[in-house]
Amino acid sequence: MGRKLKHHEQKLLRKVDFNTYKSDNQHREHEVMRTYGIQKRDDYTKYNRLAGSLRQLAHKLAALEPNDEFRRKHEELMLEKLFTMGILGTGGSGRGKLSDVEHKVTVSAFCRRRLPVVMTKLRMADNVTAAIKFIEQGHVRVGTDVITEPAYLVTRNMEDFVTWVDSSKIKKNIMKYRDQLDDFELEAL
Repeated sequence: MGRKLKHHEQKLLRKVDFNTYKSDNQHREHEVMRTYGIQKRDDYTKYNRLAGSLRQLAHKLAALEPNDEFRRKHEELMLEKLFTMGILGTGGSGRGKLSDVEHKVTVSAFCRRRLPVVMTKLRMADNVTAAIKFIEQGHVRVGTDVITEPAYLVTRNMEDFVTWVDSSKIKKNIMKYRDQLDDFELEAL
């Protein structure tokens, strides 16, 4: 083996960790990408930058005086926008706090608003990967628009309008299973 390390050598080794390198510190990124089915690393990077920018803005707003009109107005606007997007659970006008932006606006919060994750939550698909396949094949629409990009972010208001495309075989099979398919619709599909 080797000789026993001297005191100052042991002290130096406490400061340096040879098992964990900065370049290997991507485990959180890969875990989030796998959990939410993110296929492009650019999407993760964009969400990370956006979350960081929001935290910076919240920090700058928090540095202003609490009774400042500018701070109150922009704090409420930011909290309300994040609430309507679905990133935060509570919005502006007294319901949310600026500290929520610091702690709850993360990459995962943005990923939870992606269309495949919302479809899984609405039980339109068993898992995120199946939802991604349905989206890429053109079976899903949000409102009147057919969405083929899994990175589409669904707001709280649009969450109720996530449905199957009318000409989709999946919709036809679901309606047949529920005995809601009549002969006129069968010929139209």
